[in-house]
Formats: sequence, C-alpha cells, structure tokens
Amino acid sequence: MQETGVRNGAYGADKFGFKDLAGVNWNLTEAPLYEHAIAKGEATVVSSGALCAETGHHTGRSPKDKHTVVDDLTRDSVWWDGNRKMSKENFDTLLEDFIAHCKGKTLFAQDLVGGADPKYRIRTRVFTELAWHSLFIRQLLIRPEREDLAKFMPEMTIVDLPSFKPDAKRHGGREGSDTMVAIDFTRKIVLIAGSSYAGEMKKSVFTTLNFYLPAENVMPMHCSANVSHDGESALFFGLSGTGKTTLSSDPNRILIGDDEHGWGPDGIFNFEGGCYAKCIKLSQEAEPQIWDATNRFGAVLENVVFDKDTRVPDYDDGSKTENTRSAYPMPFIPNASKTGRAGHPKNVIFLTADAFGVMPPIAKLDPNQAMYHFLSGYTAKVAGTEKGLVGVEPEFSTCFGAPFLPRHPAIYADLLKEYIHKHKVDVWLVNSGWTGGKYGEGRRMPIKATRTLLTAALNGSLKNADFRTDPYFGFSVPTSVPGVEPHLLNPFKTWQNKAEFDKTARALVAMFQKNFARFESHVTPDIKAAAPEVRIAAE
Repeated sequence: MQETGVRNGAYGADKFGFKDLAGVNWNLTEAPLYEHAIAKGEATVVSSGALCAETGHHTGRSPKDKHTVVDDLTRDSVWWDGNRKMSKENFDTLLEDFIAHCKGKTLFAQDLVGGADPKYRIRTRVFTELAWHSLFIRQLLIRPEREDLAKFMPEMTIVDLPSFKPDAKRHGGREGSDTMVAIDFTRKIVLIAGSSYAGEMKKSVFTTLNFYLPAENVMPMHCSANVSHDGESALFFGLSGTGKTTLSSDPNRILIGDDEHGWGPDGIFNFEGGCYAKCIKLSQEAEPQIWDATNRFGAVLENVVFDKDTRVPDYDDGSKTENTRSAYPMPFIPNASKTGRAGHPKNVIFLTADAFGVMPPIAKLDPNQAMYHFLSGYTAKVAGTEKGLVGVEPEFSTCFGAPFLPRHPAIYADLLKEYIHKHKVDVWLVNSGWTGGKYGEGRRMPIKATRTLLTAALNGSLKNADFRTDPYFGFSVPTSVPGVEPHLLNPFKTWQNKAEFDKTARALVAMFQKNFARFESHVTPDIKAAAPEVRIAAE
C-alpha cells in the first residue's frame, strides 16, 4: 500500500479495519488536493482560484436517510421521534460492505478536531474517496498543529463513499433511496453512502457532539457567533437561508464561527475551523468578507455555475440549486477569532426569514417567549428552494436544528434556559425575510435595516427604545430606531391590503399553535402561555 503525507504510523487505516487498499493520502494540504481533484475530473479551478465541484442530484443534506444505531447507549437516550432507528446488525453489515468496497482504492484521510475548547473537543479522522471532499472537510473542521499529526489518535471516524449505493433490505435503509448516513454513537463511527454533498460530513460531527455534550453541561447549538472588541459575545440561531453566516460576519466584530457552537461553564466555543456560506446572489458590495473568502485559492465551491470559457463564477445563477455553497477556513476572514472561543454571550438572536411578511424586523423576547420560539424554530420556505415547492410554506425545526438533535429537544431547551437565566442574556427575534406582503408580493427586508437593528441590540442602545406589544405574537417591538424607516417596525403599516395582513398574521399564529402542541407536555405553564395569540384587533 502506498501512503503519502504526515500521519501516525502506529495508527493507520488498518486500525479501522481497511484491507488491501491501494493507498492512503494522509493530511494533504490545498495544492496537492487540487491536483488530485483535477486529475480525477472531480472539480474545476475557476477564475478566482477557488475549486468548484458538483454534487449531482444531492444538492443538500438527506435528513430522511440518516439512521442511528439502537443499542444499550442509545435505546433510552435518543429522541426517536426525530431519529430513524438502525439495528446493530444492519450497521455491521454496512461497515463490512464499506470495507470491501474500498479494496483496491486509494483513499484520502484527514486528522481533524471538532471543538475549539480542549475540554470538549473530539478528535476525528475522516476517510474520503474524493479529493475535493478531503479538502472540504479540512477547511471546515479544526486542524491540529502539523507536528501533532504524528501522534494523532482518533476518537471518531467518518467514512465518506459517494460511489457506494446502499441496499435497503441488506442495510436497513429506506426503500428506493440510494443514500444513507449511519451513525453508531457507541463506537463513534459515521458511514456516509451515495451522496456527494460534502455537508453531510460536517453535520455528522455536529450531531455526535450534540449527543455527548449535554451530559457535560454544555449546550450544543446550531448558531453563528461573534464578539465585540470589548469581549461581549452574541449568538445567532437560525435555519438555512435566515442569515446566520451573513449577519455574524460583521467587520466591526470578531467572528467566532458561522454555524455550530457550544456554550459551557467557561463561555462559548466554535465546533469548527471554517465557514460554509450560501453564495447564491453573493455580491462584493453586500457581503465583502464572504466574497473575498470565496474568491480565492483554497475555497471550495459547490454547484456554482461558471462560464465554461472564462471560468468566471455566476453567483446569481441558481439553475443547479439555490443552495450553492462556499467552504473556506476561518483565517480567510480577516477579523476571525484565532481561538474560536469567547465569554458568555450578552445577546442571543433568533433569526427567521418570514416569507409570510408579518413578523417585525426585530422583537425583544421575555424568557418564556424565548423558550417558546427556540422550541418552535420557525422560518419559511419559498418556491425554488426545494424541488416541487410552490409558494410559501412554514418550516418549524425545533431548536433551529431538528435534523441534528439526537436527544429530546427539551434537554437542549432546558440547558439554554439555564444559561440565559444565569448570565442575564437578552434574547431578540430578528426577521430577515419579507415585509410589505408575502414572498412574491412584498420585498425582502433591507439588509441595511437589519444590520442597524442588530447593532443597536448588540451595543445595548435598543433596550432604551420605546416598545409596543405586538397584537399577534405578544412580544415587544421597538416603535422607532435611528436609521430605520419607522413604518418597517410595524409590518401592518407596510401592507397595502390591511385585511389581508390580518388574515395572514392570524393564519401564521395558528400554524405556531398547531406545531407547538407536540411540546406542551414537556414545558412549564409559563412557556405554554407565551404562545402567540391574537390579543387585540390590529391597529
């Protein structure tokens, strides 16, 4: 077997069970991974210097194909309402077939770390059959020092084989599916089959930390984070498309991370060492930091359309998918934190892209409302973001990350409630979605206004504003903020058809109430009472 790169010679691929491999390329850096990816026809170098790859028909995660092994560790601890079961026997068969599938192949391996806090990190070895996948995960997780690789001992192993097609009967997957993500928490093994979407790897690390960290009094969170130069940090929860990456990339604050964090006794810490930004309609003017990080050597682009002759990317072209992505390491952001850590946050932001156009651009939540909206995890999906989707649909993803929660949502909510109370944190709901009408009728919330409101919330000045009580959701909404058009703060006033606004707002309130019914037996009466309810006639 041919092996290249820096590695722990005493703990090679054979320790995982691989047999008769042609070779392993260990911990290769950007330049050689570019060469392998291009030589194998996996990807193309575009004019900016980034490496651009296509992911085939999987242009996003496949949450319905994610399976968790049922054993003594997980049987009574996993939230099975939100996770698919897999027998240990099926997993063992899948693992054996993975090993057999790799015979004669040359794999790529990266030894990386999930978690910037040494107390809670997990050492992770990732085997991939694609060179560009190896580069992707290298840019997204935390890299150990080069000299530490010679003694690296993994706690967790991920094997990523897009060319392996699972068999539903043999491996216990879904009938008709060519994809499977299988997790064994006891052995800390993740097997990814049949998908070229690289994001499955990073989310597998997140899911694993989500399983283990609550027992150590650490709250794992699907959020971005930044910190002021005075040391006041903030968290930004939100589902895809709500602005986590964009809004946390603030040139006046230090970026901790854009997607996954932990909040423990010593403060917050990033799980990752890179960013995974949506780049549909990316522009240098609106998002200069993300633009610069995306358009350079070492960035990995997914499904971005480019001119075949000039290789110039067209970030406005969503013909392959609206979910075009850019992956790059944290140092590509000039004001990124070097430690990935910060103190306890002063502010928590819940982001929603309300495509119904009835949520205000910002609202202050009391502690019970905060728990209600955290468990709800609301945003909206619009036509074009998913195959077959027409119009607007609500999306409720509990804790703003249901696909990544191995344990019951109440466990995460209780942890968040404890930390918010202990550290006297202010919680805000920010709508980065639509105003003046639904999607297709109104307009997208001006990002300048969103940034102005966020700045006021983070620097403390917004707490001194005058507030009104929203008649539909009951939370507090500022009546005026310097630099923001006054009518934006009251969505009712932005709609021409007032009756239609009232009808739409009442319908959204009903959607919230229907969705929350599944959590009512797990929360206190105070949290149940924080549910939106039409209290008075709209003014």
